[in-house]
Amino acid sequence: MSDEPAERPDLRMPLLGATAWVGAVLGATDAVPTPVLVAGLATLVVGALATVLVTGPATGLVTGPATGLATGPARQRARPRRGPLLAATLLVLLGAVMVTVLRAHQVTHNPVAELAGERAVVAVEGTVASDPVRVTTGRTDQVVWRLRVTEVSGRGATTSLVTPVLVLMSADAPRPALGATVALRGRLAPADDHDLAGLLVASGDPEVRRAPDVWWRGSAAVRESLRESVAHMPRAQRELVPALVVGDDSGLPDDVEADFRTTGLTHLLAVSGTNLTLVVGFLLTLARWSRVRGRWLVVVGAAGVVGFVLLARTEPSVLRAAVMGTVALIGLGHDGRQRGLRALGVAVLVLVLVDPGLAVSAGFALSVLATAGILVLAPGMRDAMARWLPRWLAEAVAVPLAAQLACTPVVAAISGQVSLVAVAANVLVAPAVGPATVLGLAGGLVGVVSGPAGRLPGTLAATCVAWVIEVAERGAALPAAAVGWGTGASALVVLTVLVVLVALAAPGLLRRPATGIGCCLALVVAVVVRPADLGWPPDGWVLVACDVGQGDALVLSAGPHSAVVVDAGPDPQAVDACLRRLDVDHLPLVVLTHFHADHVDGLAGVLDGRTVDDVVVTRLLDPPRAVDEVLQTSRAEQLAPRYAGYGTTTSYGPLSLQTLWPLPGPATRGPGDGSGANDASVVLLAETAGMRILLTGDVEPPGQAMLARTLPGLDVDVLKIPHHGSAHQDEDWLVSLEPAVVLVSVGADNDYGHPAASALDPLTAIGAVVARTDTDGDLAVVVRDGEPEVVTRGRSVPRV
Repeated sequence: MSDEPAERPDLRMPLLGATAWVGAVLGATDAVPTPVLVAGLATLVVGALATVLVTGPATGLVTGPATGLATGPARQRARPRRGPLLAATLLVLLGAVMVTVLRAHQVTHNPVAELAGERAVVAVEGTVASDPVRVTTGRTDQVVWRLRVTEVSGRGATTSLVTPVLVLMSADAPRPALGATVALRGRLAPADDHDLAGLLVASGDPEVRRAPDVWWRGSAAVRESLRESVAHMPRAQRELVPALVVGDDSGLPDDVEADFRTTGLTHLLAVSGTNLTLVVGFLLTLARWSRVRGRWLVVVGAAGVVGFVLLARTEPSVLRAAVMGTVALIGLGHDGRQRGLRALGVAVLVLVLVDPGLAVSAGFALSVLATAGILVLAPGMRDAMARWLPRWLAEAVAVPLAAQLACTPVVAAISGQVSLVAVAANVLVAPAVGPATVLGLAGGLVGVVSGPAGRLPGTLAATCVAWVIEVAERGAALPAAAVGWGTGASALVVLTVLVVLVALAAPGLLRRPATGIGCCLALVVAVVVRPADLGWPPDGWVLVACDVGQGDALVLSAGPHSAVVVDAGPDPQAVDACLRRLDVDHLPLVVLTHFHADHVDGLAGVLDGRTVDDVVVTRLLDPPRAVDEVLQTSRAEQLAPRYAGYGTTTSYGPLSLQTLWPLPGPATRGPGDGSGANDASVVLLAETAGMRILLTGDVEPPGQAMLARTLPGLDVDVLKIPHHGSAHQDEDWLVSLEPAVVLVSVGADNDYGHPAASALDPLTAIGAVVARTDTDGDLAVVVRDGEPEVVTRGRSVPRV
């Protein structure tokens, strides 16, 4: 064994990469005025010249032990020169800030951006830069896609340029192919995304001027063939294979997606470096079997990277994944940690300079942190466990553990939870992910030549992902698969400190079988045994407004482990977690007040694992897509939704429910854009424990006025304010109800300005206690001394 000390890692390139990242984040804050920009550019040029003149072109970053030019005692005396490194760091920082500011200025200060500020009607021509995606925008279904504009005509002038815009058009309009050159008309509006010059609301169908190039047509053919190869398989399997191979998760069922989030498997649903590593690694293996050697292997690898990017699309997330996958491949080679860290530093540096918008992207942060965790943390954990485990098993555990640890603070900031089963889930699915990815790609490629032949590898790929789905479903069903975590600065700082401590202690704990197995057993107990959520739910709760983001999900107690749910919110996972916290497993009734996404998209989470007796919906069947999804989800559970009956009163244990709105009439389809859905909301009056509770859905002022006329003198103890507290209210009616407690179900930092002060101020002026899910989380109403009181998870909302 050599007495020579292990070579210390060369962290200079990672330092420069991190510096560029920080510079790009600073540049994206919109806090750099033009004079500073000019001064910064001048300093950058002068600094670069001074660095070259003072230090010489050959010193820079190759000074010190890493050059390998000194040996023996002389090598030990050699020290890195900090001056050039410090100068380079400052220049990279300043350069990243300047590049980011200039890029933002280029996008937001051009003729298209100016026309967008004027909301001008324009004609544009450009190249389709992304696949059209169907989205629900509030009340209607539409299609969005990116267009790289090359010519714009508006306000009497025509200008040639290159700038990105987001196109919003009807879901019924023909969808242009990626890479096609199109012309279309519409009205420009400012865009929320700083990477876009504007939002173009198309007023007609796009006119194709030139078809996509051959490589785009070939890519589209493979993607279509991939879907055809698995079309005969069950829905979850046939939708997961394209997600795994090319990141196309557009058709994945909501409940499956929620299970993947809970178990830390969402990286499988998006294009990631893992995808590229598997595909290119498979190609290199085939090449070696075919006796390809030397530089030709590099050619094969490069061709694999290019093909992967074309197949998965040249979007920023795909390019980022390709780069990180390449870094991972480098890390697999000789001297993997050193070479991998240098490659990671170069990758971050280049990516943020080429596309500064990545610096503030959560996907980019997760990719970089996961790659860094695997390169830095995994080797120590693997070597520790390899003392008592087979090396292949130690590596299989160490890689996801390191990646999960590195990403945990960012994941918690995004989702508000920490997954306790992520490492185990990733270890369990790992044997199936590689074969599924390669077989799915093979199905797409073979299917282009022969459709029936492509079904064989497609079927095998779908069979592999069935195991992945099973692991996600079983893992998500565990009592404590994920624990909630705050998204505030202090909570994330605490979590980051804990992660650092765990990362430092892990090699020591995992080195011995006793402590290693003990840690695993402790984690198993924590996951399997439901932790005590002290004080929640409070004794005697009658109503809970679940914190599900921008949407409604209300739970009325109907006895032990039983409740009536009114609306399901936008997220299956969030409403399911709320019901789990309440220990509800029987639902005698589920009411969907109307069919907007923020009230019905979480239905799968409500029904999952619970006995449901009845589902009631409004008579206005609009928007159609949401109606179809509700029917499909309900039928999957052998449920047949029925219409709410005006004036009917039904009891469920201690709870009595009366339907006050809408007025009687036949079921109608509506205009198809969901514009009338709010005012067709089912309005319920609940009576329980001596309390009168009014649940109003999103009923609008016309409906509110009609309720005031048909039910004069109505007063309640608790009011769920209509439409998340929007400014569009009949304030006189709300005040006339004289509620003691007002609940506002609303998402934090929403784009709608909910709740509006104009809606809340009149209610607080009469002494009502206002509680909000965006600031207080889950809200429970209890009865104390004959009066309603609001309790949140951890505290009570004081009475006024």
